[in-house]
Amino acid sequence: MKKSRLRPLALVLALAAALPAPSVFCATPSTVAPTQVLEPQTMDRNADPCTDFYQYANGKWLAANPVPADRSTYSTFDEVSERNLKDLKALIEAAEAPGAAGAGKAAQMVGAFYRSGMDEARIEAAGAAPLAGELALIAGLQRRADLPALVAHFHAAGISPLFGVGVDQDAKNTLRYIPQLSQGGLGLPDRDYYRKSDVKTLAIRKQYEAHVAQMLELLGDAPALARQNAAIVLAMETRLARASMSKVALRDPQASYHLSDLKGLQKMAPQTDWRGYFAKVGLADPGQFNIGQPAFFAEASKMMATESLPHWQTYLRWQLVNAAASDLSTRFVDADFDFKGRVLGGTKELQPRWKRVLRTIDGAIGEALGELYVARYFGPEAKTEALAMVGNIKLAMRQTINDLPWMTAATKTEALKKLDAVVVKIGYPDKWRDYSALQIDDSDYFGNSLRAAQFEFRRNLAKLGHPIDRGEWGMTPPTVNAYYNPTMNEIVFPAGTRHPPLFLVSADAASNYGDTGATIGHELTHAFDDEGRQFDASGNLKSWWTKADEASFLARAKVIETQFDEITPIDNLHVNGKLTAGENIADLGGLKIALKALDMAQGAHPQPALIDGLTVRQRFFVAYAQSFRANMREEKLRLQLATDPHSPDKYRVLAPLANMTEFADAFSCPAGRSPLRPENKRVDIW
Repeated sequence: MKKSRLRPLALVLALAAALPAPSVFCATPSTVAPTQVLEPQTMDRNADPCTDFYQYANGKWLAANPVPADRSTYSTFDEVSERNLKDLKALIEAAEAPGAAGAGKAAQMVGAFYRSGMDEARIEAAGAAPLAGELALIAGLQRRADLPALVAHFHAAGISPLFGVGVDQDAKNTLRYIPQLSQGGLGLPDRDYYRKSDVKTLAIRKQYEAHVAQMLELLGDAPALARQNAAIVLAMETRLARASMSKVALRDPQASYHLSDLKGLQKMAPQTDWRGYFAKVGLADPGQFNIGQPAFFAEASKMMATESLPHWQTYLRWQLVNAAASDLSTRFVDADFDFKGRVLGGTKELQPRWKRVLRTIDGAIGEALGELYVARYFGPEAKTEALAMVGNIKLAMRQTINDLPWMTAATKTEALKKLDAVVVKIGYPDKWRDYSALQIDDSDYFGNSLRAAQFEFRRNLAKLGHPIDRGEWGMTPPTVNAYYNPTMNEIVFPAGTRHPPLFLVSADAASNYGDTGATIGHELTHAFDDEGRQFDASGNLKSWWTKADEASFLARAKVIETQFDEITPIDNLHVNGKLTAGENIADLGGLKIALKALDMAQGAHPQPALIDGLTVRQRFFVAYAQSFRANMREEKLRLQLATDPHSPDKYRVLAPLANMTEFADAFSCPAGRSPLRPENKRVDIW
């Protein structure tokens, strides 16, 4: 359960079913790189900050930056991601230029991968041929008893039919790694796309079935057979979806913790040879492991025993081509984009090849790419300043905890222990990942992706039985995002976020605290949100709350849930207050803590009372709102409301501010134009 504040990742693979490969990167309308954090020229000062602060802070930017044709959204973070992409491209091309100095191992590996991805002629000529070996294995399936081993083969190749498997910390004993089994196997973004019967969901399901048929035709099925097989895929995935836990239920870490062993799993799902599965996947002796969703695995096991072999072969062929399409020839790429980009995200055009190739490289060998990026674009002063800001925000959080009127001394003591134990990572890993066992061939793009996935799977499984790697990162250095990891009790900020308009060492402190400071506060608050609060200082899923304090917290969390349930961004679709609760709590808590830290910093190092006609606190709030400026297509908004634990950006600004008298005071909002919710509906947790 890694918690992130920001938009879907740039330069990293995220939500594969929901976000198409072509639309992960942005195409910025402007070629001028921002040189500051708060950008006063993008504000709409004709708007009333008390009644529409999002428009006031961002109005001119929103009007000047419509979503580009090759994007489903366009935001501040996309601006930074685009600049990072161009920087990475320049690095690779410089290393490849005639007469360039000898490149190191990372540059050689990245360069070879990049050349393979840019060799369009070779990729087009290959067509579906790169899949021939895997398709032959599927065609050779003779017995149901051999199905678990074949599923294991695909899992080891980074493809996840039926369910997911990997090694991670034991949530209740974080000093050890254990295997983790989790529900999966769906091609649509969420189980509810198979279960709901409203007009728009039915239309998407129909388009999905047609998409599956088209992809199977590209593998060689005749049109009529492809349609029959697509119906089989949809029926099998629907059965899996009906056995799957909802995204809201998955937010409860206790609900997805079920420690077992081979004997227990075999009893729970007796139709499957689980010993054979684990042996084939590379874990001959898995020991104890976690079964995330037992009911799902019981149903998946029944399916393996009852669905016909031809049905399984069809399902596995679909899973294979769905995972591989973006690395194949144009026919596959275009078909993949047509559904994932156009239908789900509303994106109009495919991204340029060089951006898609860089995305693949980042997902495959991201630390090699990151090593190049950091060496050129991330100076030590940025890390030093960010660490100082983190220190100030932790001090503000300590003061907040000490001053909480609703928490007793016993729980405060444990909360402070957890706060003190939070590990902070800035920029990049202390030790770069060793890719020496991975073969990268500049003439084999698909093979490079496959071997990289196999390498990563083996690297992950090799953790079993070894000490916890406290230096491991879950994001790559160029990523424009951040996260909190509860089992490590760490907050992590990749180098990619340390650039304007998100952060600038020399910027006004109020702007930096309103933007990056609120991000740091957000990630720190995740340690104490409705999920994170269930983990102790050592990262163990273990309660440290008195019953009374827990009840007080839950009552306050319920107020935030209700507030967001009332928001209707489009048509009759509401924000899901339970799904977004953790992020909403972190937004409010992070903003309040960052403001407190700014006030403390002001006492030590006062900033100018007015800049661009704005006071210190006004600059803080405007910078916060500008960090969330974004335009989004209708299709993507609907997708976000259905699947994303983050609320739409506009409401991540307006909703927290509606609970903060500090904001109303900063802009002298009169009672008749107050942005605040009624006092009995406001909430203050952290």
